Amino acid sequence: MEGWARFNPFLLGTNRSNRLVFLKIEHSGQLCFHSSVKLVQCKARVRSLWKDWGYTLFAFLLVSCALRSAFADWNDVPTASMNPTILEGDRVWVNKLAYDLKVPFTKVRLAHWEKPQRGDIVVFFSPDDGTRMIKRIIGLPGDKVSMRRNMLFINGKAVTYENSVPETLEFLQIATRDNHVVATEILSGRRHSVMGTPQVHARRYISPVVVPDGNYLVLGDNRDNSHDSRYFGFVPESEIIGRASSVVLSFDREHYWKPRWNRFFSALDRLAFSSK
Repeated sequence: MEGWARFNPFLLGTNRSNRLVFLKIEHSGQLCFHSSVKLVQCKARVRSLWKDWGYTLFAFLLVSCALRSAFADWNDVPTASMNPTILEGDRVWVNKLAYDLKVPFTKVRLAHWEKPQRGDIVVFFSPDDGTRMIKRIIGLPGDKVSMRRNMLFINGKAVTYENSVPETLEFLQIATRDNHVVATEILSGRRHSVMGTPQVHARRYISPVVVPDGNYLVLGDNRDNSHDSRYFGFVPESEIIGRASSVVLSFDREHYWKPRWNRFFSALDRLAFSSK
């Protein structure tokens, strides 16, 4: 009808306003037509790009996520529970093949070659609420563990403690350094620094308890500021994600995320004695 109207003087008439109205309608229709064409062309281009690259990108992301789930990952540390070894703002490397191999995105174990050892720093899912956490293994299955005034006893023997170097507290603000005490704890011949804050109320005692089979007792190195086995109990081996081995990146959250360059790509065994 519109196409016919453009050439039919009887339909258009001689009224100039009628002609203007029709021309506006015709022009609007052309705009809508061109917009529809562009939309169709755009959709066709998106489909072409997805056909060429979409499946490849999807496969790449799927493989990358599977590798992170089963082999290795990094873990951001938002709290001070592992001070002075690990600081807030550290990103630690987690070796998920340290103990076993699991089906990606599941807890199904395909192979197993090593048990977690006393002194290992592990990443796990909290038995309390499933939160991803990082702590140090203190008690192995079958161990009898107790604590008195922050001093550990394992299988009836007191854990050895030594004075720690003053540099261990250099990461703390000057105003708060005097509030903390630091010592070197020796677990099965492995040395690491632990920290306490005498001024705060904390659980510094653990009644003698035997670690059940297939479970582990974990504590934070910052003994007076850590939510660990003293609160949520033992950690089943099936909940352990992997072993933390090094700091990949580190940023100071208290100073506008300033990089801590001397902590980049540093082994946790080395950082256990100095947090400068």
